[in-house]
Amino acid sequence: MNSGFIRNLFVWFIIFASLMGAYQILSQNKVNQSDIQYSEFIRRVNTGEVIEVEIKGNQISGEYIGVSGNTTNFKTYGPAGDDLIRLMTEKKVNFNFISTEESGFFAFLINWAPMIILILLMVFFIRQMQAGGRGAMSFGKSRAKMISKEDNTKTFDDVAGVDEAKDEVKEIVEFLKSPKKFTNLGGRIPKGVLLVGSPGTGKTLLAKAIAGEAGVPFFIISGSDFVEMFVGVGASRVRDLFAQAKKNSPCIIFVDELDAVGRHRGAGLGGGHDEREQTLNQLLVEMDGFEGASGIIVMAATNRPDVLDPALLRPGRFDRQVVVPKPDVKGREDILKVHTKNVPLEDNVDLQIVARSTPGFSGADLENLVNESAIKAARESHKKINMNDIEFAKDKVVMGSERKSLVISDHERKVTAYHEAGHALVAKLTPGTDPVHKVTIIPRGMALGLTMQLPIEDKYMLSRDYLLKSINILLAGRAAEEIIFNERTTGAGNDLERATEIARKMVTEWGMSEKVGPIRLAKKEGTVFLGKEMSSSNDHSEATSIEVDNEVREIIVNANSEAVNLLKTNEKHLHDLANLLLEKETVDSKELNELLGIDSSNDLNVPKDTKTENKQKSEDSSWQGINPETTTAFSDIKD
Repeated sequence: MNSGFIRNLFVWFIIFASLMGAYQILSQNKVNQSDIQYSEFIRRVNTGEVIEVEIKGNQISGEYIGVSGNTTNFKTYGPAGDDLIRLMTEKKVNFNFISTEESGFFAFLINWAPMIILILLMVFFIRQMQAGGRGAMSFGKSRAKMISKEDNTKTFDDVAGVDEAKDEVKEIVEFLKSPKKFTNLGGRIPKGVLLVGSPGTGKTLLAKAIAGEAGVPFFIISGSDFVEMFVGVGASRVRDLFAQAKKNSPCIIFVDELDAVGRHRGAGLGGGHDEREQTLNQLLVEMDGFEGASGIIVMAATNRPDVLDPALLRPGRFDRQVVVPKPDVKGREDILKVHTKNVPLEDNVDLQIVARSTPGFSGADLENLVNESAIKAARESHKKINMNDIEFAKDKVVMGSERKSLVISDHERKVTAYHEAGHALVAKLTPGTDPVHKVTIIPRGMALGLTMQLPIEDKYMLSRDYLLKSINILLAGRAAEEIIFNERTTGAGNDLERATEIARKMVTEWGMSEKVGPIRLAKKEGTVFLGKEMSSSNDHSEATSIEVDNEVREIIVNANSEAVNLLKTNEKHLHDLANLLLEKETVDSKELNELLGIDSSNDLNVPKDTKTENKQKSEDSSWQGINPETTTAFSDIKD
């Protein structure tokens, strides 16, 4: 028999015996009854000291007044005949008879009901604590789920779109299969591999594929499973996890959401000595302490590497960081092939076109896209998924569900149509911008209307000229409202926010202002509870701040003027597009080209009579903080 089970059984026996003893002590003499002789009872009745008597068979109990004047409870045994009754009547003693005909079982329940309830509660508690195979004393046991090599069927064939990350981790598979190949040359495999990437990029799937390819046990646990309200439990679970891993080595330990337990130490209120930090300290020791974890490779995933403790990232612990980025167009096509492997598709479905029209999508987004397409096809009783189903699902994922039941006044609907027409028209008439994919005035999500642009190819670096044109497009909706209705609405709130953000980043972060110069002025604001700066301060003078504000305002004002002038010059196209939107509610790129008389083969998508040269500026800069892959102009946000 398992020694741990015997130890737990002994502990529970001690607890049970203690509770039984406590119950017996508490249940005995609840009112401090004193046993007296029958003759003394008769004497006290004669002297008038007895106040009250209860007679149950030959058991007589009651109360009498003692010498000190205090009331005392007594109990005695003797005959309760006519003489006793006559005596108590004469002495005016209150007496009562209690029936003795109740069953023994009923009496047993009356006397032992509290104890029976206590035993049932203990049994329930024990079973609850043993649920899932964990004993009652297993607070410090690891909650990691072990996936054996027989149960883990994931391989590298199930992972697509992250070829570079797969190449980096293939070394781990080779080491687990043939470690002597590396150790004979004096090399060692990295003890820890940290997978870094945005949510949904496939970090957990990649870790499972590594274990499946290597054919070794795979322990998976979340970072939050270590930390409990009881001090020391997290550290105990870390020790138990590595103890289990050593018994099953070689193996892989995968910690998902590492930032839940691996945040920078010395942070927060109340000092640094808390449960989470003790857990982190134990993890650091297990990974690279005096006892090396031979044959154990620790993998972890996080999308917040900036908050991790530096001790975790040093060589000897997580000494290799593998970036799992969002897939490019080729990667998206490969991911779609994986997710549609067992999905029936119509012949008109071209996954390459779908991949090109979904820039910025992660692996999870693409999986959701396929799933939404299947749900749409099933709802309409299609035997196979067609391109319309995928297009519907893509719009739903990107823009949100349609809200056709929303009641909008005719005037608001007309304002929305001209607003979206302004966005779309400036995007089409401005060379070098992303093609307009769709324009709609059907409310979706929080927007009353939407203009969607999709780039022809993925962008990783954006020029000053491209950013200025993006600001023009964002301000075009508000400009159209001013031209047609001579009024300004709150619908442009989101557009103004995004345009101002781009302009300020151009001036303060990307050095795209001639007046301010190539200087970074943006403040680096660290999170408060990370043991770093509690607050941030300006690193430049007040005069520079005023100059920055003036430069941002000048960029916004000039962009608004350009948008107004362009729309006034093409006001006929503005009216035509707005009327078409009011009629059809949604206009795609093909219908838009036909309306504006644009040659579809023209890369610039500019009408022949208004075609201008695309003068590409030379200032290029990475577009941090703003999604460079999708430009979607949301408008008319409801408050």
